[in-house]
Amino acid sequence: MNALNTDPVPARNDRMLTVDRLRGMILEGEIDTVILAFTDMQGRLQGKLLHARFFLDSVLGHATEGCNYLLAVDVDMNTIDGYEHASWAGGYGDMEFLPDLATIRLLPHRPGTVMIQCDLAGTTGESVRVSPRAVLRAQTERAASHGWKAVAGTELEFVIYNTPYEKAWDDGYRNLEPANRYNVDYSILGSTLVEPLLRDIRNTMYSSGLTVESAKGECNFGQHEIAFLYDDVIATADNHSYYKTAAKDIARQHGQSLTFMAKPNQREGNSCHIHMSLRGKDDDALVFWDAENDRRTAVYDHFIAGVLATMREFTLFYAPNINSYKRFVKGSFAPTAVAWGVDNRTTSVRLVGSGRSARMENRLPGGDMNPYLGLAAMLAGGLYGIEHELELDAETHGNAYESGAPTVPTTMREARDALAGSAIAAEVFGEDVVRHYVHYADVEIDAFDAAVTDWELRRGFERL
Repeated sequence: MNALNTDPVPARNDRMLTVDRLRGMILEGEIDTVILAFTDMQGRLQGKLLHARFFLDSVLGHATEGCNYLLAVDVDMNTIDGYEHASWAGGYGDMEFLPDLATIRLLPHRPGTVMIQCDLAGTTGESVRVSPRAVLRAQTERAASHGWKAVAGTELEFVIYNTPYEKAWDDGYRNLEPANRYNVDYSILGSTLVEPLLRDIRNTMYSSGLTVESAKGECNFGQHEIAFLYDDVIATADNHSYYKTAAKDIARQHGQSLTFMAKPNQREGNSCHIHMSLRGKDDDALVFWDAENDRRTAVYDHFIAGVLATMREFTLFYAPNINSYKRFVKGSFAPTAVAWGVDNRTTSVRLVGSGRSARMENRLPGGDMNPYLGLAAMLAGGLYGIEHELELDAETHGNAYESGAPTVPTTMREARDALAGSAIAAEVFGEDVVRHYVHYADVEIDAFDAAVTDWELRRGFERL
């Protein structure tokens, strides 16, 4: 294993831990478990739960290892042929989990436990380029080459059920009991009805390093959203990934369940709107706003144009599952048109704010988005627009669903083909990354095509 640099790393904020503070808490017996985790292709945290003293004595300053098949499996953890990264032919060797010591966070809902998120490397030290965190990091380095950093916030919706996860599984996810029986969009009463869970999630997230803004009800029965303050894009993706796992864990502790599926039923789906802007890398200067003339900069317009120009080709990174495409329904507040507007919630790109709050909202992703890949796609598209000085098309006013604008892919197969044929994707991500995620899509499409669904049984068992 490779030796790691353990020079002091500042904590991201005063609620997260430095190495020195973690070491002291372990030696004092306050921490007994260290979770090392990375985010896989499906957006899940994977890794190991280490005894804290073993981490201190043997892992800190080095790394730990795991099988490289973890980036070559489906959602059921089946090993899948056809990946270049890992295969039977390659022997399914190890990759190293490299702790990012800026990500040490307490897990208040798991006493005596901290989590550290990791980068991935091969056993000879090279970065695993197809790992989601590496895909995003490559785009942040591209932004840095221009003197910029990207900041972003992700707005995740979820649906809460009073049915525990295990019963939901045993019952085949039928007859789930939503935590609210009616539309509770912005309803204080609707939120307070589920406040024991929402409050626990909010306070746990704050104590573990996220800056919580608010919670609010949404339209689907039992649907809610907790919003967090924007941050550097990698920090936002780290927080997003941790939050999804912890929120489910906390729901289980309450005897409930929640889902971030893009479309869990026939009602409104779960969105994950991304708010993003560029700032000066070293001085946090405005990049998207001309303060002197109080208007958008040309750089901002090129960024918007780039995100729109690549939206269809990059949709697979925003909508990574078969179910994702069920959410794109006219009149549902989920976008179908590749169009932009100022404070227009019918467009896929909505411009919000001015001055330091000027930002672009991408409304395409759903709650099932892998945060690293979705943020990487948006940043990559925007930078492409800037680098090629793409002109911004006219703003869409009114109802974008009826505008005649080009539409986003309506199936995963269409999105897969758009990514596979994208010269821009090959340029900005690398052909190896594109091949990896096209194969991911092929696996999901083949699995769905082979499945016999409840819909087919209900329509055909007796009547056909």
